[in-house]
Amino acid sequence: MAFDNLSDRLQMSLRRVTGKGRLTENDIEEMMREVRLSLLEADVNFKVVKSFTKEVKEQAMGERILKGLNPGQQVVKIVHDELKKIMGDKAEPLTLNLMGVTSIMMVGLQGAGKTTTAGKLAMHLRKNNNLKPLLVALDIYRPAAIEQLVTIGEQLSIPVFELGILSKPVVIAKKALEYAKENGYNLIIADTAGRLHIDENMMNELVEIKNVLNPQEILLTLDSMTGQDAVNVASNFNETLNVTGAILTKLDGDTRGGAALSLRQITNIPIKFMGMGEKLDQIEVFHPERMASRILGMGDVLSLVDKVTENIDEDDMMGLMEKMMSGKFNYNDFLKQLKMIKRMGSLGGVMKLIPGMNKAMKGANVDEKQLVYVEAIIGSMTKAERKNTKLIAQSSSRRKRVASGSGRSVSEINRLIQSLDQQASVMKKMGSMDPSKMNATNAMGAMNQMPQKKKGKGKNKKRFRY
Repeated sequence: MAFDNLSDRLQMSLRRVTGKGRLTENDIEEMMREVRLSLLEADVNFKVVKSFTKEVKEQAMGERILKGLNPGQQVVKIVHDELKKIMGDKAEPLTLNLMGVTSIMMVGLQGAGKTTTAGKLAMHLRKNNNLKPLLVALDIYRPAAIEQLVTIGEQLSIPVFELGILSKPVVIAKKALEYAKENGYNLIIADTAGRLHIDENMMNELVEIKNVLNPQEILLTLDSMTGQDAVNVASNFNETLNVTGAILTKLDGDTRGGAALSLRQITNIPIKFMGMGEKLDQIEVFHPERMASRILGMGDVLSLVDKVTENIDEDDMMGLMEKMMSGKFNYNDFLKQLKMIKRMGSLGGVMKLIPGMNKAMKGANVDEKQLVYVEAIIGSMTKAERKNTKLIAQSSSRRKRVASGSGRSVSEINRLIQSLDQQASVMKKMGSMDPSKMNATNAMGAMNQMPQKKKGKGKNKKRFRY
């Protein structure tokens, strides 16, 4: 997951000061030494590390912190605010031409995921900005590049403008712009050829395309796995094209975070989006404040709310909540709940957005296959068994039949029954509370009765059970 290594190291460093009633300068010095090493090991640019640690140390050494109440918490806030600052402080929106056609140029090195990202961005803007996108295939050099973009367009039901490999990219760009204006498209996303930033001829071609499209945005696609080398790439592209923003791809697999923490500070190019998986809907707006919270293990409630809003129908969700609180929750509802969760993305990724869950999950193995197994178990039940949960619970022969039909063990069937009962019990209890007295403490008290993680086989190995 994104920044896992850095997150672990920073949280470990901050434990030196959290929980202490009073801090000394020596406490701060030791913490900052570990923070500095954590950032360097995360492949963060040395200049960024130097300025970051200097700023944090100066603030943390202040009399207000050393002699104030809850000094450890104040230091954590300082670190959070400085992380946010070096990543850009706030989310940078795209510049859109509301009166005509918005042109966006996608540029970057080969292999950074530019073509897929073009499709992701088109889908995102269609969904969230109500735009009518047209993808434009300008990569005439890479074998099957045009075919790849066409395939992505078909998957998303977004048209692709292409003229094959015999026309020059500049000509294609000009005709694509004319086509968009004539056919009512108010957004074109041009997928240019991946190139080396030292290739002068290819860079000149980008300049020519830019002059034709006059784009509102020139978005540089960067592979976050390259660490601070992404900074060098960005600097070279920016020198030629005046890049307006960056999209970090493969951030879900970047356990370090060097690119995200170095880019804005060194190049002044804002990170506008991040790719969080291979699926075409796995793109998110980059929010520095939210990312800082994720890195420090504080969760990200706002992003969680966004995921819920984007992927889950409100009426369906409220209907399930009502059933759960009334005690009428059955296996059909349980299956519906699982499908809602799957639409939100990786189970591990979603859980880490919940405050406190990152710490609770430490060392746990969140097995995505568990969801598939549950679907198989419920799929092996009869309609009557799905509707009336007591039929399975009270019959060992039914449980054996379901286990055989799903290819799972009877013990797994038993755990599913237990999980459903416990979930229904908790929600029923919450539903019986006086709404006027409902608060976070009461809710957490009820949630503490939810199934806890159990140890699996092997030393210190843990697995989240359904």
